[in-house]
Amino acid sequence: MTQNQNADAGQITERIAKDLKARLDQGGEHMQVKDNNGEHVGTVDHLEGDRVKLTRSDSSDGQHHYVPLSQVESMDDVAVYLNVTREEAMK
Repeated sequence: MTQNQNADAGQITERIAKDLKARLDQGGEHMQVKDNNGEHVGTVDHLEGDRVKLTRSDSSDGQHHYVPLSQVESMDDVAVYLNVTREEAMK
């Protein structure tokens, strides 16, 4: 990855974090999180630093899981969409 690509990726992550934080501040908690195949990964609890914290009530093991913002591709009014599979997100 070139220096410009790294800078672009950093700007994208910052923009996503800003947009997601604004959405969560407007009552966006409990938005769905879907992987790159449209599979349900979890439900947003809140944004914690550079990670999305998922609710533990929607987790198969009853634990909180985190998804790094670098794995967030986009979002809309309903869901946060990842650029990885569910399995990759849950590692």
